[in-house]
Amino acid sequence: MALDSKTDLNSLGFAKSPQDTRVVVAMSGGVDSSVVAAELASQGYDVVGITLQLYDHGAALAKKGACCAGRDIHDARRVAEEMDFPHYVLDYENIFKDAVMDEFAESYLGGATPVPCIRCNERVKFKDLLETAKDLDADCMATGHYIQRKAGPHKAELHAAADRARDQSYFLFSTTQEQLDFLRFPLGHLESKDETRALAAKHGLPVADKPDSQDICFVPDGNYAKVIEKLRPGSAEPGEIVHADGRVLGRHEGVIHYTIGQRRGLGIGGLSEPLYVVKLDVETKRVIVGPKALLSTRTIPVREINWLGDAPLTPGQEINLAVKVRSTRPPREAILKPLDNGLAEVELLEAEEGVSPGQACVFYDPESTRVLGGGWIWRGA
Repeated sequence: MALDSKTDLNSLGFAKSPQDTRVVVAMSGGVDSSVVAAELASQGYDVVGITLQLYDHGAALAKKGACCAGRDIHDARRVAEEMDFPHYVLDYENIFKDAVMDEFAESYLGGATPVPCIRCNERVKFKDLLETAKDLDADCMATGHYIQRKAGPHKAELHAAADRARDQSYFLFSTTQEQLDFLRFPLGHLESKDETRALAAKHGLPVADKPDSQDICFVPDGNYAKVIEKLRPGSAEPGEIVHADGRVLGRHEGVIHYTIGQRRGLGIGGLSEPLYVVKLDVETKRVIVGPKALLSTRTIPVREINWLGDAPLTPGQEINLAVKVRSTRPPREAILKPLDNGLAEVELLEAEEGVSPGQACVFYDPESTRVLGGGWIWRGA
């Protein structure tokens, strides 16, 4: 593949030929990362595929679409064989349990609603796997995430994917600048998943029609409470379901079965008004419910701020931006007020419902698609 005559850079941004550019591709066994590996291999890059075994995949073999399960490792290997590049499987089971699964359980037990996929990217894929890529003398690491990395006037920038329906920027807000300099996201510019599957078919990949994964990879049947009870036996202690006005409305079998904003499955039928979970009181083992209006908030405390803007954050500033408090919600106008020690306060211009500790609050440039970082919502707002 010839270099660009204007910039002398290859498609991954390096001033050398693809043949002299080594790229480690994080391969989950799904169609997205498989297409990334196949495309780069077909362009002549020195591709090395790596798949992480993150948990005991034997228990998940019956679950279609669960990432990093035994079938997915097999699928990734088949793609590597088809495209003729080396492929390795690394056992990260202990690292994954310590860095992701244990915190997932502790967060639920603490009344929070965690997002383990973000922690996995932050603490495993973009940390340990990225270091492995550097150990292999790779020039960069590529993934199948739907997000864009663009060359800005000051440094590499993180941007939302062209296909907003598949944009994964919410799950990648904690990517540091150092990681971003090393990472590449070749699918971020595609307009639809159909384009990805067409590329898979073009390369004759065995995963071209493979379904997308929907659940958290270590929760094969979507039953979070069952996983938590397995990780923390005896953690599901019963308690009272209490109205915000103090009335005891019923009993529950464990706070871990509930999340902020939940309406269905409360087990307190026969009431005249629809009720929602508005608070989880772990100490008293109480699930507090109330009308929808009690879910609204405009002030969100956040911590562990990861900032990707050009100028550093300074306490006392007020920065106009847009934020997402759930992956499925559009960005909302807000003001970011940095504090000391990696803390900040986000003031929403319009109230949001169901803001929950343990979720991420992700920052966006309101005038573009740029991701400016984010933080973790850390106490009830």
